[in-house]
Amino acid sequence: MADQRPHGDNAEARAIAAALRDAIHSGEYNAGDRLPSERVLAATYHGARNTARAAIQELIQEGLVRPEHGRGYFVRERPRWMRFGRLRYTTPMRAVTTHGPFGAEARAQGKTPRVDVRSVERIPSPVDVAERLGIEAGTDVVRRENWYYADEIPMQIGITFIPWSIAKGTALTKAENLGKRALYGRLEDLGYTIANIREEVTARPATREEAEGLDMPAGVPIIDLWHTGMTVEKKPFEVTNFRMRADYSALDYDMPVEY
Repeated sequence: MADQRPHGDNAEARAIAAALRDAIHSGEYNAGDRLPSERVLAATYHGARNTARAAIQELIQEGLVRPEHGRGYFVRERPRWMRFGRLRYTTPMRAVTTHGPFGAEARAQGKTPRVDVRSVERIPSPVDVAERLGIEAGTDVVRRENWYYADEIPMQIGITFIPWSIAKGTALTKAENLGKRALYGRLEDLGYTIANIREEVTARPATREEAEGLDMPAGVPIIDLWHTGMTVEKKPFEVTNFRMRADYSALDYDMPVEY
């Protein structure tokens, strides 16, 4: 008869992980609390230490638990980051910070924002960007890559694409502080006031660069959000691909229902 023990061990590990997960979600264990040791877990659930270790590794992969060398396993703190959807693009919201909508969200949630402009370059537009901008693929655009931090915790990456025909000869083509009204203020000055938005939201595994740069635990996915900014006539003039860590981020949309 084939040895069924590995399958049994897997089931036992999943059962221990489920019990610990429920205890974390119910508040029995709070952020910063240390979990029982592998030895205690093995004794509590009548299993082997290897089985308890596998259960904890499952929770580490999910981003619920973090290991500390020589100290044990602790429940991770999960700062809640709320993305305000439609509200984030209003003029009063954007006027309170030099960091654009992200900065306004940070201030509203009691956090200190920081934006790191990683690169600004002129490139031929990729197909997915061109489709959203309503231009021919390969038409030149400005690509601006920003990394966003709240209280020095990396939260998201934003890669913005603006047609070169709009951005040429302006500060939008340079890696510099865009001023108090930031990106959308500069675009407004050029006659492109954001009045409509379209946002497409999916999730996917993080790339190695994203996971390392955002300091994400293994197994935490990326919220992949494509935002298109449009004028009152619904003419698109900028596209931003936001890559948000799913362990911290939440989306909040408030909009009228059309009849």
